[in-house]
Amino acid sequence: MDIGTATILMIAAIFGLLVTGLPLAFITGLVAMVFTFGWFGETALPLVTSRVFSFITEYSLVAVPMFVLMASLLDRSGIAKDLFNAMRVFAGRLPGGVAVQTIVVAFFLAALSGIIGGEIVLLGILALPQMLRLGYDKRLSIGVVCAGGALGTMMPPSIVLIIYGLIASVSIAELFTAAITPAVILMGSYIAYVLVRCLKNPAMGPPLTTETQDNPFASKLDAVKAILLPGMIAFLVLGTIYGGIASVTEAAAMGVFGVMLAIVLRGEFSVAMLHHSLGQTLFTCGMIIWIGIGAAALVGVYNLMGGNRFVSGLILGMEVAPIVIILVMMAIMLVLGLFLDWIGIAMLALPIFLPIVTQLGYDPIWFGILFAVNMQVSFLSPPFGPAAFYLKSVAPPEISLKDIYVSVLPFMAIQLLVLAALLTWPQLAIWPL
Repeated sequence: MDIGTATILMIAAIFGLLVTGLPLAFITGLVAMVFTFGWFGETALPLVTSRVFSFITEYSLVAVPMFVLMASLLDRSGIAKDLFNAMRVFAGRLPGGVAVQTIVVAFFLAALSGIIGGEIVLLGILALPQMLRLGYDKRLSIGVVCAGGALGTMMPPSIVLIIYGLIASVSIAELFTAAITPAVILMGSYIAYVLVRCLKNPAMGPPLTTETQDNPFASKLDAVKAILLPGMIAFLVLGTIYGGIASVTEAAAMGVFGVMLAIVLRGEFSVAMLHHSLGQTLFTCGMIIWIGIGAAALVGVYNLMGGNRFVSGLILGMEVAPIVIILVMMAIMLVLGLFLDWIGIAMLALPIFLPIVTQLGYDPIWFGILFAVNMQVSFLSPPFGPAAFYLKSVAPPEISLKDIYVSVLPFMAIQLLVLAALLTWPQLAIWPL
């Protein structure tokens, strides 16, 4: 059997097993073992396991459970709720002001944790009912919550960027630095879209009135005090990274300490909260590690079979401009995003694509930012976009999955436009480096 036929069989086996509902980690591991024994025999097994071992012993991976724990603690404290209420004071009576405030709060939350699912659930509980109560357009409100929550893939300390940095063997701190401008552009684009829609048709986002201004913060000074705490936590994490004081892993641990201290000072700490947060952290990290193990084994055996040389020769043999090859990669990942979650795409596609990107002379930091924006699109895209299911779990019963899928389409278009801008002007991402 030649490598081309083996590639087709491998892809068919993965998608065929996905239909059965098996977890992706088990599917990739099973396919890896079948092809290892079928192609090489049992003698090749140690080579595959050594690749898995090198993945799970990567020191930077320690940052992942720290950031997940930090996000989980934030979800269960009142810090995010106070941040949301404080921002409402500054939203004022601008048409669409609460939606704009929701996007800004989502940006802050992304800077605090870098975890996507928790943001969607939190905004679905805090922001969505408020906007619906105030008479906001249902589709606009849903889209704002989903798109705002997706900013976690982009804004440091993004788990997506940490995993990319591990796979690409590039500086995670440089990835964080490069991601800030595109993240701000995305946030600004969402805000511009909301303001244009609501200024054109104020009924889509009615301004706050004296009757609807129900807020526990009586003054802007009280609101500023509520914003200072999460701002200090974000500075503790990102400031120490950019200032060269701490590594990403050390900053993650400091972030957990800062959140824990804030929760204790607010009088919200309990053993039950810590227990639930640790349980969620173990579950999330276990999923990431198992998918990583399966994907590392699969990519390892595929490379041993000569798959990396086959794919590289196939793509580099195309008589097209290098940027067209990058576009093909983006298109492949967009299609994969319809069926797989981001961690599966990262573990399966990046080890094959990154050597080609380097051979073409492109900056892997820039490609990492493209990947992060691409994963934002996959986070929203039907039929398996995780954002829809996260929001559906906390949304009012009258909101269906169809409503959510239709609502996110304009925001997916904005994400694709930003992706196109980054492809056209790479300096938007790499200028600070």
